[in-house]
Amino acid sequence: MEFKDLHNQEKPLLIGNVWDVPSAKTAEKLNFQAIGTSSSAIASILGYNDGEEMEFLELEYFVKRIALNSKLPLSVDLESGYSREPKEIFNHIKRLAKLGVVGINIEDSVVNEKRELLDANSFAITLKEIKGLLEKENINIFLNVRTDTFILLKENRIEETKKRIELYEKAGANGIFLPCIESKPDIQEIINHTSLPINVMCMSNLPNFEVLKNLGVKRISMGNFIFDKMYNQFEETSQNVLKQQSFNSIF
Repeated sequence: MEFKDLHNQEKPLLIGNVWDVPSAKTAEKLNFQAIGTSSSAIASILGYNDGEEMEFLELEYFVKRIALNSKLPLSVDLESGYSREPKEIFNHIKRLAKLGVVGINIEDSVVNEKRELLDANSFAITLKEIKGLLEKENINIFLNVRTDTFILLKENRIEETKKRIELYEKAGANGIFLPCIESKPDIQEIINHTSLPINVMCMSNLPNFEVLKNLGVKRISMGNFIFDKMYNQFEETSQNVLKQQSFNSIF
C-alpha cells in the first residue's frame, strides 16, 4: 500500500515517531505501518533547541541512516523547510526523496526569538511553488502541512485554522497536521471543513484512538513525547544506580 493510501484506511494511520536507527528498528519490530522523524528529538540529540537550529545537512544524515536501516515508509519532519526560499526548500525535499523518503511535514511557523506564525497567504504561495516544482520533476511525496494555530493562538483559533486549511489545500497540500488540538468538538469541526486527511498529535487530553477514528481523524503522531519519556526513565534509572550503589535496579 502506498503512503498516501495509508491516510484513507478505516483506522487512523499511527505514525511511529523515530529519531535514530534503533528507534526505527523498534517501530518495524512492533509492526507500525510507517515511521516519521521527530525534528525535536533529533535536535535534542545534537544539543539544539527545536526550531531549525540544526542544519539541514545534519537532519539529512540522520534520515539517511534511518532510511538505510528500515523498510517502513518514512516521512520526515522538515520544520519550516530549513529556508524561506521555495526553490531551496524544494531542493531539500528532492534530496530527501532520493533517500527514499515518501512524505514530509512542513509547518507555517518559524522560531526567531520566539515561535511565530508565518503570513498565511505568503506561506500558501511558497507551498504552491514547491508543489509545482515537485510535479514538474515527477517527485511523488506526501505534503503534510502543519499549521500551528492551536499552539500559538488563544483567540479565533478555529476560524484562523479553517482559513489556513483552505489556502493550503488550494496550494497542493495532501494532508493537514494540527498539533495541540485536543477537544472532540474542535477536531470534528475541522474535519467537517475539509476533505484533506487530518493529523493530530499526542496530547494529555487527546481522546483515545477509537474516538479519533469515529471523529474521522486519519493520522496520529507521537511527536517527541516518547523520546522525552525515554530520557526521563534514563535519568530515573541512573538515579537508582547512584542511590543504591549497585546495578540491581537495571535487572
